Amino acid sequence: MKLAENVVHFARALRKAGVPVGPDRVMDGLRALELAGIENREDLYWALASVFLSRREQFGLFDQAFNLFWRERHLLDHALQGLPVASPSNPSASQTSNRIAEALGLTKKVPMRMDTEEEEPDVLLSASDLERLQRRDFETMTSEELEQAKRLIAGLRLPIPQIRTRRLHPDAHGHRVDLRATLRASLRGNADIIPLRRRSYRLRHPPLVVLCDISGSMSRYSRMFLHFLHAITSDRDRVHSFVFGTRLTNITRQLRHRDVDIALGAISGTVTDWSGGTRIGATLKEFNQRWSRRVLGQNAVVMLISDGLDRDAGEDLTEQIERLHESCHQLIWLNPLLRFEDFEPKAAGVRLMLPHVDAFLPAHNIDSLTDLARSLQPGHAFSRPAPLAA
Repeated sequence: MKLAENVVHFARALRKAGVPVGPDRVMDGLRALELAGIENREDLYWALASVFLSRREQFGLFDQAFNLFWRERHLLDHALQGLPVASPSNPSASQTSNRIAEALGLTKKVPMRMDTEEEEPDVLLSASDLERLQRRDFETMTSEELEQAKRLIAGLRLPIPQIRTRRLHPDAHGHRVDLRATLRASLRGNADIIPLRRRSYRLRHPPLVVLCDISGSMSRYSRMFLHFLHAITSDRDRVHSFVFGTRLTNITRQLRHRDVDIALGAISGTVTDWSGGTRIGATLKEFNQRWSRRVLGQNAVVMLISDGLDRDAGEDLTEQIERLHESCHQLIWLNPLLRFEDFEPKAAGVRLMLPHVDAFLPAHNIDSLTDLARSLQPGHAFSRPAPLAA
């Protein structure tokens, strides 16, 4: 049923406008609609308001957003038939705030056909527009498309499976008996039978280390990848991010800020070699010497984001990439040049690095990042890159 999709879209618009509506409230809102029904507009209004709102001052934004999104009964009926609704393309400034207009600004109005007797309501062209946006190369996106892409990237996650660590923790169904905890429990009473305390190995996500190329040839892509790294850092712990051009810079602390604009502003003030040359071998050597032992523990996964175009023509690159590969559990190389169907590893840097990676994947649009997340699902096995011809 498309009604659920419209409720999710409405919740996202509220969140962008400043009303904190999380996924838990969206689920509660759908349950409230099942109980209250949507026979009339007022039931829909109060069912969502009772769940989405927590303070009195939020009613103003909610009322304006509701009137824009669910503005007419025939649009609601249209949504129930399977088509998502849309807000007006040119809302009046006197009827709504700028935040609501901006939150609902991604909708597009469909011109009415004059050759039909029935007038068609405005609908949201989300399916085709979204599919086109996801396949669009970052390099060819307009400013408006880049802003929309950043919002989509903010919702991406990397489902790297948890691994078993050496540490143990109390677990009633564990396979190991905890003798110390059992003896402590036996001293608390005079029971004839001492219950066994058990424990098991703790599961934890392995560290994720990202090395992102910010040279001139990667300029447009690297800025989008920074939004991707911010989304990953906000979702999980033990994420270590580095950028490199002619030197290596650790940006892990800056990306931990919850506001992506503040985080990227701090990175801009820290990094001094934006859009310059690339010295992959030298920066990998610095990483291996200074950071490898700090961040590559417990089966760490390394993501290298680069086009492989090295200014030093592969100097010291083979030794350093091999050392990096041996220090981590998995080395994944994301290369925007793979967007070309006739891509061949002719550059010296690409030819030297390719034999030492576990996966060689494209990274030039939202679809490629989504495929990366899908490939990291538990149980998926990467196929190693084909060996280069002699």
